[in-house]
Amino acid sequence: MPNTYLQSVKLQLEYYKTIGEKTMQPLAEEDLFWQFNPESNSIATIVRHLAGNMHSRFTDFLTTDGEKPDRNRDAEFENQSFSKDIILAIWESGWQVLFNTLDRLTEEDLNKIVYIRNVGQTVTEALNRQLAHYPYHIGQMVYIGKMLLDKDWVSLSIPKGNSNSFNAEMFSKPKE
Repeated sequence: MPNTYLQSVKLQLEYYKTIGEKTMQPLAEEDLFWQFNPESNSIATIVRHLAGNMHSRFTDFLTTDGEKPDRNRDAEFENQSFSKDIILAIWESGWQVLFNTLDRLTEEDLNKIVYIRNVGQTVTEALNRQLAHYPYHIGQMVYIGKMLLDKDWVSLSIPKGNSNSFNAEMFSKPKE
């Protein structure tokens, strides 16, 4: 099976979904609602925003505007309290809509025009937009998680001070 743009998009998004989940997993329920200050977002708020965006953008992706009339974007940024299970369910529901849509897209769809807030762009451009948007917010989640867990944080990439040993291990293997 040849590596296609759509496969690449899906792999990248699956990676960032995993990063978000690994960030939330060790956190206590109350940690999901922690805010640095009243103007900052909690992890729960970011999850609600991402899920709201995914539902809006990827429901009827090729046929309706990506900003759905029933989306209440402003409400996504209200730090409402839910259980951790509900936050994780909200997270999963957004990703499910996104991945279901990606699974139905074909390479022939990539040059079709879709609209977000009445502005046309190709499917490729719309996907690239989300490939920048979602990791941006997931990075915020990771930063919050690192602040909350402090010394108990488990690195999600190469831990500080281990770059040389990691590179030595990687370069000791044949090219993939």
